[in-house]
Amino acid sequence: MQLGAEAKVRLRKMTATDLSAAHALSREAKWPHRLEDWELMLKCGQGLVAEADGQVLGTVMGFPHGPQIATLGMVIVSQQARGSGIGRKLMDAMIEELSPRAIQLNATPDGLALYKSQGFRSVATIHQHQGAAFHAPMPKLRKGERVRPLGSKDGPRIAELDRKATGFERGPLFAKLLKNAQGVVLDRGGEAVGFALFRRFGLGYAIGPVVAPDREGARTLIGHWIGANPGMFIRLDVPGDGGLVDWLQELGLEGVDRVVTMVRGDQPPIGNGAAAFAIVSQALG
Repeated sequence: MQLGAEAKVRLRKMTATDLSAAHALSREAKWPHRLEDWELMLKCGQGLVAEADGQVLGTVMGFPHGPQIATLGMVIVSQQARGSGIGRKLMDAMIEELSPRAIQLNATPDGLALYKSQGFRSVATIHQHQGAAFHAPMPKLRKGERVRPLGSKDGPRIAELDRKATGFERGPLFAKLLKNAQGVVLDRGGEAVGFALFRRFGLGYAIGPVVAPDREGARTLIGHWIGANPGMFIRLDVPGDGGLVDWLQELGLEGVDRVVTMVRGDQPPIGNGAAAFAIVSQALG
């Protein structure tokens, strides 16, 4: 079935009553998101839907991370409406909503041409790894280093580390994530220098974000969650240049997909003593 020429498509703000239809679109696209994942994203950001004759045909979501930058994702158009320009209309509308911020997204091959035409440029790749790992190497802790549970007073510090690593201001996002996530901190000499969250997502669980001062610190944090959950289905989305791809493969978390990180506008400066070794999700960054 194709979208009829007489059908009038309108864009409007996404509400909680649209989430079942949005979830159905992501299932049609064979994306793993649960209805609960959609609910969390709407709490953390804003969305638009394209609708014709009372039917939701497309979605897009935006997530402001402070006044300088936002992420954009969940761009889905129903199979019956593809090729009708709905994706571009949704993107244009969300870009306007998020402006004048810089905007970052993770592009599948199907969306690359559209995003390039809208001023996005490629800056990196994200590799999706998933599977069940049955062992994790014992971390090589340095003198004075330990992994400890995330405490109630750690919120400002992990938000600061995340800002240094990503340029995002995500304190409010972490407050929402931590209602359903667990976290650990990499502590060196009494100072939190990294962290990793573990939460229910999609087909199983996700580790992310992971922020650390170096690759060994990231492996220690990730290894903690894998070691604590042997045989559990786990997903990580990691930067291609983070030095973790081969290591995750060796642990049994196979690389199953790759997307291109793209940016429109100028990103805030990043990398001041911390780096992102896994993202929250491809939509949230």
